[in-house]
Amino acid sequence: MDIQYKIKFYSDWNCGSGLAAGADVDLLPIRDLQGLPFVPGKTMKGLVREALESLYAVKGRDEQPLIEMLGKKNDVATDGDDMKSGCCFFMNAVIPAAQAQLIVAKELQQFMFRRISSTSIDKDGIAKDHSLRKIQVAVPCELEGSILDVPEAKVPDVVDALRFIKRLGSNRNRGLGRCDIEVLNVKKGGEA
Repeated sequence: MDIQYKIKFYSDWNCGSGLAAGADVDLLPIRDLQGLPFVPGKTMKGLVREALESLYAVKGRDEQPLIEMLGKKNDVATDGDDMKSGCCFFMNAVIPAAQAQLIVAKELQQFMFRRISSTSIDKDGIAKDHSLRKIQVAVPCELEGSILDVPEAKVPDVVDALRFIKRLGSNRNRGLGRCDIEVLNVKKGGEA
């Protein structure tokens, strides 16, 4: 079965690219070839795994089906991409095509991002030396993604796991990446 979902962000978010912009920005978000932000399928796989582990632990359920569905926790395929470990395939979550085309056609990609700064404060309320950090974040928006080849018996578990995710990306424990995930469609693989 294939599950299509929508991520609705309520706060700025950043799925880090691992790149910086010199002295200006310490962390840039990952972008597609058109310069638009997206959530990698690998990130979604990790979040779904984490949610399923929590849900299975609460329900006292065996995790073997989880391993078969998502692969072993530390699996790494020979090409360095473990998205296909297990039977499910996680597509990237992207801005819906019609919106993406409009943004690109009007060259509005720069307005999808902004910079935020933070610093560490000592016990006296004074900023610590050399603690200023700037990151670039994507503004709140909606993305759509798919999970392919989910075993039919596990669809309810994966749907519950998606709904369980409330934050994603870098600095999610500091207020970034607040979101809800809505399941749009569940269909047999290959159906139009």
